Amino acid sequence: MGFKCGILGLPNVGKSTLFNAITKSSIPAENFPFCTIEPNLGIVNVPDKRLENINKIVGSEKVIPTTMSFVDIAGLVKGASKGEGLGNAFLSNIREMNALLHVVRCFNDENVVHVDGAINPLKDLETINLELIFADLEVLEKRDQKLEKLIRSGDEDAKRHQAIIHSLKELMENGNLPRLDKFNAEEIKFIESMNLLSTKPMVLIANLSDDESRNNLNDLMTYGKANGMNIIPAVIKIEHELSLLDENEETEYLDLLGMDEPVLKKIILAGYKLLNLETFFTSGPKESRAWTMRKNSLAPEAAGVIHTDFERGFIKAEVISYEDFISCDGESGAKQKGKLRLEGKDYLVKDGDVIHFKFNV
Repeated sequence: MGFKCGILGLPNVGKSTLFNAITKSSIPAENFPFCTIEPNLGIVNVPDKRLENINKIVGSEKVIPTTMSFVDIAGLVKGASKGEGLGNAFLSNIREMNALLHVVRCFNDENVVHVDGAINPLKDLETINLELIFADLEVLEKRDQKLEKLIRSGDEDAKRHQAIIHSLKELMENGNLPRLDKFNAEEIKFIESMNLLSTKPMVLIANLSDDESRNNLNDLMTYGKANGMNIIPAVIKIEHELSLLDENEETEYLDLLGMDEPVLKKIILAGYKLLNLETFFTSGPKESRAWTMRKNSLAPEAAGVIHTDFERGFIKAEVISYEDFISCDGESGAKQKGKLRLEGKDYLVKDGDVIHFKFNV
């Protein structure tokens, strides 16, 4: 579907190592700034135990998970909005992203260089946030000037849009990332049309050491709580090691670490949810498959994810909730217990629905 989740942060905080772990790719992740120059793209499977459970009942020939794209973006430094470091190239890469995973290093290690020479997670976070804000303020200033001309000609929409821009500028000039929950749906639509950097959905990944005495996480967690920001703590080095193991080795290593599953799965799912995406399933003898849809998709729109002809020729959908599919031991059991529903064009597809579409082509 073309959705991209970008991994960003200062140079040398663990972005490329996280990308390697998520995608099981082998790109350079060396201990010096700007190791990554061109962004690296990886398409990964979205972990979902529901698909496995569906297939345990159906026994399909193929099992196909849904996927999403992650992009490893070059490290940003203070002054990037003015051309420092990789400057404008970095910012243009971020502008192409739909959502962001911001990696913040939260551990001291004299053997791992820090671009500013010292570890300060909140300062690092502020550096990134301010560069995004500075770049956006330039965009807003240019848009404001254009709107001023339209307002003089009596354009009422321009007046409303200028008021939104002034609200955004006030928030940004105080050093805050604007939270879109302060705006209504119509205002958000206008804000999204400007493709600002600082309003993109974001999750913070706190990169920790496996030696807890080296970690400094408290300040970042306090910030996240105060600002409604989701923070996922992770020892990225260990996550990368886990990603290189086969299934049996991974299970043994997780047991040794006292972990149920890799944190990577939480990170991938966090990226998926950041993009405002949900999953529906199709299942039969040949194939059980997870499909990605936008949240709040109508049935024809979900059908269009499979093929555009399905959306155009949509007639109806046979729908079973995931919970009913499992508890009724599949489609035939769901039919017998009255849990299979026929839904029309106005049906809002729910996350986890197992669907069979009827259509004309």
